[in-house]
Amino acid sequence: MTHRLPPPPPAEYNFAQDLIRLNAQRTHKAALIDDQGQLTYGELAEQIRRMANGLQSLGLRREERVLLLMQDNNDWIVGFLGALYAGIVPVCLNTLLTAEDYAFMLRNCRAQAALVSEALVPTLEAALEQGPHEVKHLVVSKPTLPLPAGPGYQAVAVNDLLARSAPQATPAATMADEAAFWLYSSGSTGRPKGTVHTQGNLYWTAALYAQPVLGLTEADTVFSAAKLFFAYGLGNALSFPLSVGATVVLMAERPTPQAVFKRLTGNTPALAGRKPTVFYGAPTGYGGMLAQADLPARADVALRLCSSAGEALPRDIGERWTAHFGAEIIDGIGSTEMLHIFLSNRPGDVRYGTTGKPVPGYEVELRDEDGIPMKPNADGSIDIGDLYIKGPSAALMYWHNREKSRDTFRGEWTKSGDKYSRDAEGYYTYAGRNDDMLKVSGIYVSPFEVEATLVQHPAILEAAVIGKTDAEGLTKTKAFIVLKAGQALDEDGVKAFCKEHLAPYKYPRYIEFVEELPKTATGKIQRFKLRDLEAQRDGQA
Repeated sequence: MTHRLPPPPPAEYNFAQDLIRLNAQRTHKAALIDDQGQLTYGELAEQIRRMANGLQSLGLRREERVLLLMQDNNDWIVGFLGALYAGIVPVCLNTLLTAEDYAFMLRNCRAQAALVSEALVPTLEAALEQGPHEVKHLVVSKPTLPLPAGPGYQAVAVNDLLARSAPQATPAATMADEAAFWLYSSGSTGRPKGTVHTQGNLYWTAALYAQPVLGLTEADTVFSAAKLFFAYGLGNALSFPLSVGATVVLMAERPTPQAVFKRLTGNTPALAGRKPTVFYGAPTGYGGMLAQADLPARADVALRLCSSAGEALPRDIGERWTAHFGAEIIDGIGSTEMLHIFLSNRPGDVRYGTTGKPVPGYEVELRDEDGIPMKPNADGSIDIGDLYIKGPSAALMYWHNREKSRDTFRGEWTKSGDKYSRDAEGYYTYAGRNDDMLKVSGIYVSPFEVEATLVQHPAILEAAVIGKTDAEGLTKTKAFIVLKAGQALDEDGVKAFCKEHLAPYKYPRYIEFVEELPKTATGKIQRFKLRDLEAQRDGQA
């Protein structure tokens, strides 16, 4: 099947202005619904242009950075798009980090101002106190307390800044390839990296995935449990829906199962019965929701499609979700560096347990440890190799990090850091991160494959698998297991289950039951912390 790819954006291109243009005939349609209320497309366009003027009135100039540290709400999107409209560069930060993390990022990006939610002001102030920094203004979203005041910076409320700023008539004459915004990598090892993306990258992810794969239209109401600071969430709740005139549901609080259920069933004052038709989540969240006694019935939601990314979706979770709700989960893989999903299942062509096939517009290769493309086997399959991607949404670089930039961005290709295999029919299956792979008895073992098998046991909620060196210096698999509430299981039961479902060299030789697994703020299991824990124990033995 031949896919006609969209044309590239013009050389001079401003993504915020493009969204305003695309939705010029939808002025009275709901664009954003957060916990406090809604903005129509007409109101959103005006606020974007007011924010652009307001930021410049604070002294920010083209290409200077503004910190964006907000919980998901209407102001987040107004701030992000207002900065883009003015040619100012928003630096989008994870809201769950520490003051020490933010102090590093302030030094790294040299932001001149910060857009911040009131609840996050104390942590940001603690970061500012650690210095040095160049922040001169705090712009606070929906303040209920007196505005903060500190040495060297002033504070203003978002609403007051918008009210006193006239709408900017024309956007900055930005280029499609111009640095437009930053996302920090999760930094699971070492310092997080400032990943620099362009105006055009937002266009490409929407043009290649939102419409051709997800089939989003203006009739959809979308809700993302993944937050806007996450590359996946930014597409889900901003560039994708706003590029087609859909309505976005935003949630400031943590995406607990009960918080998500309230939105899926339209059970908040702002939604007043309006129910999302498309939901974006992550495997950990889907698994957690399925384990809840108050999981909504199929008749209580309006879902037509669900999406998953962040980590590979276990087959069992996908099958149980679809059986309950009647909606497929379209599992894919993206990255901060590629901005969104480049390898994905398709509606009507979902193979749970795989990540599907390359999204049209992207190419992928599996390469060996020397970076050489691997040759297919006789049946067309390809063994486990390093995943490389070529596509138009790749980031420009990591800010102030030439070594890592050169290692990741290799000409037209981007090194993902993931290992994958491909079957004879062209479907790709996740094998793990490069630093998570195990070699047992001389054979590669994917920790994800073992984990996906373990969570099929009815008593197991989550599992993480690492390598543990035995007394003879050989690597064996060890599983850390979280049980479902009220369930009981012992080591013998786990081993018996694994022996029925895994090859002998794959099943865990060591098992430890734990209350929870270490995870990043975006829900990915941090196996390196479990490896560090084992190393400490071995050193004390």
